[in-house]
Amino acid sequence: KAVLYDGSYHPVDSSEIAFKTAAQLAYKAALPEANPVLLEPVGELKVTVPDSYMGDVIGDLNKRRGRVMGMDPTGDGSQVISAEVPMAEMGSYAIDLRSMTQSRGSFTFHFVRYEDCPPAAQEKAIAEAKKYGEVKIVASSADKNFSYVPDCSDLDIPDNADYVYICENETINGTTFKKLPNTKGKILVSDQSSMFLSKPCNVEDYGIIWAGVQKNVGPAGMAVVIIREDLIGDVPDFCPTYLSYKTHADKDSMYNTPNCWDIYCCGKVFKYLLSIGGLEEVQRINEDKAKVLYDFLDESKLFTGSVVPEDRSLMNVPFVTGSDEEDAAVVAATKAAGMDNLKGHRSVGGLRASIYNAMPKEGVEALVEFLKDYEAKK
Repeated sequence: KAVLYDGSYHPVDSSEIAFKTAAQLAYKAALPEANPVLLEPVGELKVTVPDSYMGDVIGDLNKRRGRVMGMDPTGDGSQVISAEVPMAEMGSYAIDLRSMTQSRGSFTFHFVRYEDCPPAAQEKAIAEAKKYGEVKIVASSADKNFSYVPDCSDLDIPDNADYVYICENETINGTTFKKLPNTKGKILVSDQSSMFLSKPCNVEDYGIIWAGVQKNVGPAGMAVVIIREDLIGDVPDFCPTYLSYKTHADKDSMYNTPNCWDIYCCGKVFKYLLSIGGLEEVQRINEDKAKVLYDFLDESKLFTGSVVPEDRSLMNVPFVTGSDEEDAAVVAATKAAGMDNLKGHRSVGGLRASIYNAMPKEGVEALVEFLKDYEAKK
């Protein structure tokens, strides 16, 4: 399947080779004329409201740059409005809908795709980004659906770059850096949220490490930051006081009342990890249990791992059957068997097992046994 936008037209007959050739010619003709575009995420919205509020709700969707796709009566005096709306316009929708309908409306909303951002919205986004600086993507694996980590040994890093940023373990597609990029002397900033405390880490290799604690350390609602002292306080004048690391460093992380419960839970986890042998032992455990699942996927005829072996994550294991319908059937079957959250991220689909520190090897073995049995019955 080829979807061409603003390309040239080439007649084809019914043969596959003619179609492929026409698509290639159209692509080559359009590429020199292409310009950079800014994409924005668009979601599918379904709003259920009483009939008397239809006008207000539809008018509000128009203001949010929404497209109404249809309306279906529910039979009890209400309508379900289906629309597609840019996600950037939905931040306050829950409160606004309650106000419009006097708490009589309800809605569901989920991401469906990216679209070209309108020029007016692009200008706003670019203006906000320019407050902080210019962003340059120096490495990407988008060409193969983010199934590998690109070679970062000789990146085209601008001389005036302030830092190089990486997401060291990417949860949606299940890739991880086994070797840190060559930053050519620039500061390395790493988001370690989904791998923090999963293995030893030499903090001297980084300028900043930050991690949400919710994956491996404690309840959601707090982040850990490890920052080189010479980087503290180097922020633009317009940066809000609360968002400056110096504010929190000067007050020993107590500029305001901290999340005491989260800190207490994290402390318990830190002590536990030390008691079992530290991060070296944690890494051994994680490698051991991940091997159980990856070995099964490599041998399976039905399930296929989504990531090249050398870049596979120890925390997040995405895989597919090759059919959206079969993937959905596997999710339903595992849920019926008492195993939840095997569905892949909504932006990519498929299947995904997140096997963070707290998941014991026995849990992974139970999943593998279930998948083996499922495959055997096919």
